[in-house]
Amino acid sequence: MKVACIGECMVEFAQEDGSLFRRGFGGDTLNTALYLARLGVPTSYVTALGDDPLSAMMLAAWQAEGIDTSEVLKVEGRVPGLYMIERDAKGERSFLYWRDRAPARELFDRADRDMLDRLSRFDWIYLSGISLSLYGETGKAKLRELLTVARKRGARVVFDGNYRPRGWASREVAQRAFRAVLPLVDIALPTLEDEQMLFGDADASVSLRRFKDAGVNEVVVKRGARGCLIHADGVLVDIAPPAVLKPIDTTAAGDSFNAGYLAARIHGAPPRKAALAGHRLAGAVIMAPGAVIPATAMPRDILTMSEA
Repeated sequence: MKVACIGECMVEFAQEDGSLFRRGFGGDTLNTALYLARLGVPTSYVTALGDDPLSAMMLAAWQAEGIDTSEVLKVEGRVPGLYMIERDAKGERSFLYWRDRAPARELFDRADRDMLDRLSRFDWIYLSGISLSLYGETGKAKLRELLTVARKRGARVVFDGNYRPRGWASREVAQRAFRAVLPLVDIALPTLEDEQMLFGDADASVSLRRFKDAGVNEVVVKRGARGCLIHADGVLVDIAPPAVLKPIDTTAAGDSFNAGYLAARIHGAPPRKAALAGHRLAGAVIMAPGAVIPATAMPRDILTMSEA
């Protein structure tokens, strides 16, 4: 089972102590791709980069993690976007972005028919609301066409409703983009806080209903420390994290949960057990600074843990 993760990776400067920042590379779908690869899932990252040294370093880092980069487009004379993460005393983060001319925004403008055909033959396609925010109307239309063809060929589409207001011209534009893609989604992994910002949802049940009404069969609403609410095949379950933690940095908490959940589902685990896998991985990630923890800090046996 091969997964294509579509989106953008940027240069990351994450706050460590005081005014010191550590350089890394991150992006929501890239974080998920990396953790999927670490969990043994064959994963390709699909984006566009420049021909600069930082882009080359990104490619080398992804390849070292076992991520396939054969579907990464290179754009001459361009450089990737950059973002800075600052954390408050509770580990919550705020972001500053420099990404207006990032080549990832032109992925679907530059993708030819051969590339789109190759992407449509993956078993799973993963994208997020941030992925949607990158592309213009033509790009979003080509993305929807890709998802339509892929599903006809048997692929399953997974969507994380990551919503970052600064990436959109308005809430209304974002709402239209989300609503347009939901009928093409098989598994949705939204975060309640994002759904509240974008749609004004009173609680997780409202979010669940919107996704179900759009035809999404499996919905997992993430609620931070409260765990997640799952509706799949007509069954509703509430899964709490296995432990209460005081996070150091919540960056990539949702991205890593998604990787644990999706990897478990790909390996045949039911939604309840997949949620526990997601919680366990996310629990390790929030106890370290930055989006990506060292490989040595990965929890063991994520995909085989029991509910006990």
